[in-house]
Amino acid sequence: MMNSRIKQAVDAAVQGTNDSSVVSKVSAASQGYFHDDFLQHFVCKASRRAPLINRGYYVRWKAVDHCVKQFLHVTETCARRQILSLGAGFDSLYFRLHADKALERAIVFEVDFPDVARRKADLINGTSCLKDALADGDLSAQTDSGAGPAYVSSAQYYLLGLDVRDEKMVEKVLTAAGLQLTCPTLLLSEVVLTYMETSWSDAVIGWAARMLPQALFVMYEQICPGDPFGRVMQSHFLKLNSKIHALCQYPDTAAQTQRFLQKGWEKCVCMDINQFYFSLLAEVERKRVENLEPFDEFEEWHQKCSHYFILTASNGSLTSQALLSPSKESPIPRVVPELEALSLAAQPVAGTPCVEGVGMASSLLGPGLLLLTGGYGRRGRNTGATVLIRDEAGWKCARMELDGDGDVRIYHTMTAVPGWGAVVVGGRRSPLNPIDSILSITCSDLGSDQHDPKTMQLSVQRMVCTGKGPKPRWRHTTTLLNHGDRSFLFVFGGCTEREPALANAHFLCLENKMWTDIPTEGCFPQSRHSHSACACGGGLVIFGGLGRGGVPLGDAVLLKPTRAGFRWERLSLQPALVPRYSHSAHVIGENLVVVGGVWLQADSVPGIAVINLTTGGSIEISMDTSSVPWPLMLHSFCSELLDSDGAELILIGGGGNCFSFGTHLNTHPVVLDLRPMLQNTPCLHH
Repeated sequence: MMNSRIKQAVDAAVQGTNDSSVVSKVSAASQGYFHDDFLQHFVCKASRRAPLINRGYYVRWKAVDHCVKQFLHVTETCARRQILSLGAGFDSLYFRLHADKALERAIVFEVDFPDVARRKADLINGTSCLKDALADGDLSAQTDSGAGPAYVSSAQYYLLGLDVRDEKMVEKVLTAAGLQLTCPTLLLSEVVLTYMETSWSDAVIGWAARMLPQALFVMYEQICPGDPFGRVMQSHFLKLNSKIHALCQYPDTAAQTQRFLQKGWEKCVCMDINQFYFSLLAEVERKRVENLEPFDEFEEWHQKCSHYFILTASNGSLTSQALLSPSKESPIPRVVPELEALSLAAQPVAGTPCVEGVGMASSLLGPGLLLLTGGYGRRGRNTGATVLIRDEAGWKCARMELDGDGDVRIYHTMTAVPGWGAVVVGGRRSPLNPIDSILSITCSDLGSDQHDPKTMQLSVQRMVCTGKGPKPRWRHTTTLLNHGDRSFLFVFGGCTEREPALANAHFLCLENKMWTDIPTEGCFPQSRHSHSACACGGGLVIFGGLGRGGVPLGDAVLLKPTRAGFRWERLSLQPALVPRYSHSAHVIGENLVVVGGVWLQADSVPGIAVINLTTGGSIEISMDTSSVPWPLMLHSFCSELLDSDGAELILIGGGGNCFSFGTHLNTHPVVLDLRPMLQNTPCLHH
């Protein structure tokens, strides 16, 4: 047990999370994510949060609100029903429900630390619209700490200053305030119990089960502590001196479900927030929310949602009707990947190539010479270019100025063109400002075995192209193909400021710089962005991506050459792979090797998937990152094969803004040795 001084400091830090949370909720409400006229009265100064924060607090608000409405619906004929909010903070629930006339025969009890309750009572008493919402009758606002734990009491609302860890005192004060133990009761815990020692939070869950025979417990908290995002999340709360506890002992939705059942609750349903968002929110509501603000942080959004859950547990037959009921036809059904016994180890590369960036593009210009452009890091947008050079001592990096007409962009493509350099296509400056220019980059060192950044020159020129080109876009793919005796850049998919996912394809002839129509037939791939496209067999293979409606894809589609042009063919995968996006991929022999990415339907994070492009056979392989001394986030990153045999793969950049937990970027490239996979995986032999 901690001593009293440390306990007071921790309690104060936990109380501080209330202030940050209510400001974020006010921001989301002000941008139209949800309607709440009362939250604004609980903040001293409003502050507009980033779209990612607004979405995160919207789905938190929506998940709890969904459960509250379900409870009120199933108890609407009861003579009395009660809501008990644990650690309520500056929540406006009572005032919203009162304004909506949803509190008929209902009483709301709020419990929080005395200091928080006192501050909330002062705000209520000083704001006429809040004070007027308290029902006529026994109205007393007690702001003197010596006056007892009831800081506000009225006919339908009680604000109590208590430490919920003190089980006996909580039960005594609640019953004295009028909580009737046999009446249907909704208990709310919105990121509250997680700040307690696990033994304390377990005790709260247990005494609530024993005390209330007709009850619904709703909890919103964190899960998945062990993956890279989870590690960054835990580190953030530690820095705030408000450690989150229970997720280490109960790391996933299954463990949380068993926790409640073992503590005395009769039934329990728990789902992560991705499942809630896609299963229990109507498509029209999702579209409304997704169109409120410019948005391009899909990876961080989905990872945030996979690290929080909404849980309902019930006692009694009536309240069991309010349990979460996920849709049987969810667009993201849960999948358990079948991992091979094999694991591939990731190691930081030798040398000192400190490179960080999200949304960069890479190109292997020659042996031991790798070019990176664009993206953003801790210091903002990356200007110029970075060259990674490999020598006997390992890798080193050099920042290079671009001689010519360069610009700053992210989520673009850079495709190597043998003999002279690379071509940059698309990208964006912001989600409202896509880039339509195409750049050619030439390097003075291509013919040399020794690369010296002091003498190396990179020249950039805008390519003037004729013909009808694609709309400016980002998160697309660009692949070098040959058709007849000419070379083409094949641009597919992506997104624009108006279209969330594209399915059109465009061919740019490199010899005459002309956008060209080439006959293409077959089963065209559906719209997507953040997918992969790799040249193979005179055509290419597309895998995965994020489709319309924000649902990841897990399909593989081949573009095969014909006499007249190309034909799309869908490859049937056996078994089906977990859908993912923001990954990288490379063709090695007759196999497609997919690395990293983001998925919504499985626990942990993607490692390596292998698809045999002839048979469609597929496997999932885990990645061992124990030798990497930082959380390795493999999305929005670059990768390049370093040898012709495909035995060594370098991964550069990646990471992102981890919701409100801070930015985490991979600062050092890592390398994957693929030889164990090539030697030991039957479907890879060729």
